[in-house]
Amino acid sequence: MVSKYIFVTMTLDYKNSTIHYTTSGEGPTVVFLHGFLETIDMWNGLISKLSKHQVICIDLLGHGKTDCLGYVHTMEAMADAVFAVLNHLKIKKAKFIGHSMGGYVCLALAEKQPLLFKGLCLMNSTFEADDDQRKLIRSRAIKLAQTHYETLVGMSFANLFAPASRTTFKKEFDDALELALQTPVQGYIAAQEGMKLRPNRFDVFKNLNCKQLIIIGKKDAVVNGDSIISKIKGTSINYIEFSEGHMSYIENESELSYELLRFIEK
Repeated sequence: MVSKYIFVTMTLDYKNSTIHYTTSGEGPTVVFLHGFLETIDMWNGLISKLSKHQVICIDLLGHGKTDCLGYVHTMEAMADAVFAVLNHLKIKKAKFIGHSMGGYVCLALAEKQPLLFKGLCLMNSTFEADDDQRKLIRSRAIKLAQTHYETLVGMSFANLFAPASRTTFKKEFDDALELALQTPVQGYIAAQEGMKLRPNRFDVFKNLNCKQLIIIGKKDAVVNGDSIISKIKGTSINYIEFSEGHMSYIENESELSYELLRFIEK
């Protein structure tokens, strides 16, 4: 029996470059945005379960099969590229799920186009800006990327996983790292520069007139879950904590799938 679930790979000409994305299914629209050093392939295990929805996955600037636009990709510039795809597809409303940097892009888009959002899930992501220490780490990484790229990516990628997960999910870790290393150096640098510049968007997230969810990994070394939880007290924003690190789609796959399906289908 032939599956009715078909991924359609598309490209959009945008500012003398190409944006790569996929569409699949019919019904209410869900948009998935991957994180730093990731591609739309990270969503394959989840979106095959969403046959009653139109699913759109977009490779962000300088990642996957989407071209770089320069040496600084601000979250606003990435959001504009995402909006260009959605406008091309005539999408008026959607639920959004953004992993890590993808969440930052979602928030930048929400600031520009709040009426587009029926829901927003920040998955291992945050509305907070980088603190001075994080900006310094990014600046050092940018310098190192120009001479020791493969070593840098390997070291930084390992920190995304809880320590035990690097062994428990060794194959998944190795596969994700191999994909990360395909990101061009220019894409790496441009995204790091852009993330350094992003502002705090707590008010943007809090004031969105839609369903809001944050996924937190208790052992996440990148996102400060305790800080997020303290700031969303008294708001309508819901959160869920998983046991492991920043890569919930690998480290807490079954729990994440369950919670995201609930978020999407309710």
